[in-house]
Amino acid sequence: MTDRDFDRISGRSTTGHEWDGIKELNTPLPRWWISTFYATILWAIAYWVVYPAWPLLSSYTTGVFHYSARASVANDLAGLEKLRGEKMAVLGKVSLTEIETDPALLALGRARGKTVFADNCAPCHGSGGAGAKGYPNLNDDDWLWGGSLDQIQQTIQFGARSGHAQAHEGQMLAFGRDGILRKDEIATVANYVRSLSGLSTVANFDAAAGARIFADNCAACHGENAKGNQELGAPNLTDHIWLYGSDEETLIETISYGRAGIMPAWSGRFDPITIKALAVYVHSLGGGQ
Repeated sequence: MTDRDFDRISGRSTTGHEWDGIKELNTPLPRWWISTFYATILWAIAYWVVYPAWPLLSSYTTGVFHYSARASVANDLAGLEKLRGEKMAVLGKVSLTEIETDPALLALGRARGKTVFADNCAPCHGSGGAGAKGYPNLNDDDWLWGGSLDQIQQTIQFGARSGHAQAHEGQMLAFGRDGILRKDEIATVANYVRSLSGLSTVANFDAAAGARIFADNCAACHGENAKGNQELGAPNLTDHIWLYGSDEETLIETISYGRAGIMPAWSGRFDPITIKALAVYVHSLGGGQ
């Protein structure tokens, strides 16, 4: 070994590289580090063989163990559903009223209903059921199709204007688009409707004309007293709860073009016990009749 390959200060050999008088020591990696490095290589090779690892054109290598995280989760969920099904079967044997009057059954139904609501209903009605424009608030006492336990269950099962044979039917006519009322008549009846719930109206509003237009065109569904008709899904126009908004512009739009929101039928997706639990949960939000 020449002096160039040896560092007198540290007593170590060098690589022979030197920069501005600074020599690079030839310090080997620790044996434990080298051993660990090779062990990880062997582990990786073993993993490729045992577990799914390599993508193919239309599939992937399944490995010796044929392990699948998706299948594992599916098995866990199946086990959970089996356990849950045994408990939920009790709800299928009792009436909706019995569920609500039994604290244990009510807690079970609400727990199941809350989960289903969060996954399927919350996108429209909100996480707490408070609703949004065009989507009813389930916490109040204003129900288009009825808020009793049985009525809520029916609405969940078959929906409204969903295409199901047993769905709720009935829609707000388009009085302007279909030429039933003129623009001035629509504005007049819109202000009349606003006055029914104590909202302000435009100056020189002809209340008598508005009442006459309402009686001739709207009372058949909303009732002579404008209290609504749940059999037709016609809302109460005398309270302060408005599905699409109570301002004059929105009411004119509603009267002119109608409303026909759709509530999907869940009977094809949920089993009867799940629908019963969901009905109990919605009814317990505070607005059930």
